[in-house]
Amino acid sequence: MKKPRILVSIPQGEIRDSFFNSELVERLETLGEAAWNQKSTMLTEDEFAEKLKGIDICITGWGNTPLNENTLKYADSLKLIAHDGGTIRPMISDYAFEKGIRVCCGNRVFARSVAEGVVAYILAALRRIPAYYNQVQQGEWPSLAGTRGLLDRSVGLVGYGMISQYAAQMLKAFGCSVKVSSRYITEEELKREGLQLATTEEIFESCDIVSLHQGLTRETKGSIDEALLRKLKNGAVLVNTARGEIVDEQALIKVLKEGKITAVLDVFVEEPLPMNSPLRELDNVFLMPHAAGPTEDQRVAVTKHLLDDIECFLAGTPLFCEIDASRASKMTTVLKAVREDIKR
Repeated sequence: MKKPRILVSIPQGEIRDSFFNSELVERLETLGEAAWNQKSTMLTEDEFAEKLKGIDICITGWGNTPLNENTLKYADSLKLIAHDGGTIRPMISDYAFEKGIRVCCGNRVFARSVAEGVVAYILAALRRIPAYYNQVQQGEWPSLAGTRGLLDRSVGLVGYGMISQYAAQMLKAFGCSVKVSSRYITEEELKREGLQLATTEEIFESCDIVSLHQGLTRETKGSIDEALLRKLKNGAVLVNTARGEIVDEQALIKVLKEGKITAVLDVFVEEPLPMNSPLRELDNVFLMPHAAGPTEDQRVAVTKHLLDDIECFLAGTPLFCEIDASRASKMTTVLKAVREDIKR
């Protein structure tokens, strides 16, 4: 049986090496006839279109040149795209799905890592880990009065995608009661996972911890406004690992200055966070550099799962990491042009 032709469009360099160790390179080359992007930059649309001639499977990565009508114009054999990243939007267009090309990605693996990060952030905020670390490093021995834990807390998840699904499962180990605000969760899922359906307003009013998990759309941009933020309980913790634009940042700064709540922010309207941002001056906010996940060690894990899926695809068995068009449409689109369009 003829081996499939597999194109890895990820540029050569540190990023690709972090996804493909020598063992995975060897494994890929046993699966098919592998062709690698030999440039240190992404292929241009025209280069990509030429490279896809006769290719059966394409492995893409972060910031990949989009697979659209132009780049797919010569893709006469392409049957599977395996994306070595989380969200596939906007790298893979609706046109690819319309052509019947199947898609798998690392979203499931990455989501589990981000969910772990969410739990870590909550614990760090409640236990004041960064503050205590700094004080001890400076020779102090602080009082532990007022420390709090995650055990038996009420947690609200705004949005219910793959990250929040994993987070909900992890929070069970702490005995947390979990409320979810989502248009997509079913009664069956609520019952199976032991979750409560609530409105976003109810979550902000009643939960000790609120974690944001929405994609960035015209509807969600700025949806966490001052009115919602003022519904938070005294001592509540707000965690944002989704997108900075979901929150009205100026309103959040205003509420944080009043000292009623604590926030853990992993994402911001402008990244890197400007040096003159008022957020840097507040003691009740923990600032992280878009680092909830995936942790670097999970990059190899993602590639391993994708190669497993390629094997399944070739064998005609179900794919673990497959994303259909419906699921893809709910993922955040992070193109600058789209963000600018949302601003308009």
